[in-house]
Amino acid sequence: MFDKLEDLLIRYQELTDELNDPNVVNDQARFRKLMKEQNDLAPIVEKYTEYKQTKVSIEDSLTMLDEESDEELRELAKEELNECKEKLEVIEKEIKILLLPKDPNDEKNVIIEIRGGAGGDEAALFAAELFRMYSKYAETQNWKIDMMNVNENGLGGFKEVVFMINGKGVYSKMKYESGVHRVQRIPVTESGGRIHTSTSTVAIMPEAEEVDVELDLNDCKFDVFRSSGNGGQCVNTTDSAVRLTHIPTGIVISCQDEKSQLKNRDKALKVLRSKLYELELEKAHNAEAENRRSQVGTGDRSEKIRTYNFPQGRVTDHRIKLTLHRLDNIMDGDLEEVVDSLIAADQAMRLSKLNEDM
Repeated sequence: MFDKLEDLLIRYQELTDELNDPNVVNDQARFRKLMKEQNDLAPIVEKYTEYKQTKVSIEDSLTMLDEESDEELRELAKEELNECKEKLEVIEKEIKILLLPKDPNDEKNVIIEIRGGAGGDEAALFAAELFRMYSKYAETQNWKIDMMNVNENGLGGFKEVVFMINGKGVYSKMKYESGVHRVQRIPVTESGGRIHTSTSTVAIMPEAEEVDVELDLNDCKFDVFRSSGNGGQCVNTTDSAVRLTHIPTGIVISCQDEKSQLKNRDKALKVLRSKLYELELEKAHNAEAENRRSQVGTGDRSEKIRTYNFPQGRVTDHRIKLTLHRLDNIMDGDLEEVVDSLIAADQAMRLSKLNEDM
């Protein structure tokens, strides 16, 4: 590990020297590429520098214990030695986490599909609440929401909603949300006061660029139709909505959020690319089954991942056995503790797998 860290330290210095070269500064494409590489290395270099400084402090404390006869100074040296040893263990773990292979999709935007599952109108109402929860969370992260398509049920619920979240590192935080979300409560449609269990499914797909997926437009069939549901002026009076069918896979995508047929067409293609990219990722994940078992679930939409129990005011994530008794806050977009816990669990599992392989 330490040989690798020394190599990264050398590379970081090389990058610093290159970025100070006027010829590089004048070549904006190269300058941006080198800046990105340097920014990626910076946290590792800073942590490794801290590690080396802590090692020096340990050596200094040991030297003082060997040479010093004053008991008070020796006690101070022992305290500092113990503190530095504890700090060194923490830093070593942090370095290992920083050196874990990064998901190449972590910095990408995401396309999210939420669908009402078992439970009819109640499932659709819960799907709308999940959309609101993610929208509120996006606000706290300074991310932007871009609607793709909404299919309402007439009671304020969503049979299906498709939207994009744009921002820094969106996929790195949202990727753990794919799966079945279960709600337990007395539905507004229930007159007998009984608690029902309903579900909604969430699919998180990294936004795919054209270079990520080969898409032949000859394999695509486009139909136009009149938008339905709530919309701005003219939305319901023109054939602006687009239905895209990908013939080889049978994937069908509808987009009607925009007044422009062209914009809806572009959005449908964006969703299709991400769906095809997700299929490729799934194939790769299946081929790396052992690696998948060492990670917190991030893709199987048939996996029951979380329960929202309204009578007890609790949320339970079944993958990491996390239970929080503050359902109202979470439904209002306060997802940070859930997301951080999932990331920490994923890192711990991958570190454990890494240590097994060493």
